[in-house]
Amino acid sequence: MGNNLPTSGQLERSLAQTIQGFYRRQLGHQPSRVTCQFFDAKLVIILEDSITNAEQILIEEGKEELAEEVRSNLDDAIQPELKQLIEEIIQVKIIDLLSDVTFNTGRAGIIAILSEIPKVRNPQSISKSKPNKS
Repeated sequence: MGNNLPTSGQLERSLAQTIQGFYRRQLGHQPSRVTCQFFDAKLVIILEDSITNAEQILIEEGKEELAEEVRSNLDDAIQPELKQLIEEIIQVKIIDLLSDVTFNTGRAGIIAILSEIPKVRNPQSISKSKPNKS
């Protein structure tokens, strides 16, 4: 393993910043915070304040079911590009990408199941459960 490899923390921060920008470009809404954490061959992504203005309006009008449908369709539409973006950064194939949102907290969660553990300078840190917020 060369010194040119990033640490797991650097990779998580790079992912968080890139994903935050991706949501701003694709949905016109930037989550206030994105946290990424590797757990072996899994990547967990938490987006804070992820509800778009359109979804918020629907929720305020009592149309949460429609807001959920809109979010589900948006997630389906952006998932291929998000998957490709993550794969380019971590240089590992994603086997499955799962996502969900909780409207009452405004958080969205994404779990990426990876084909292998990403190559990093400190691979032992990926197997630990210490959160690394970005």
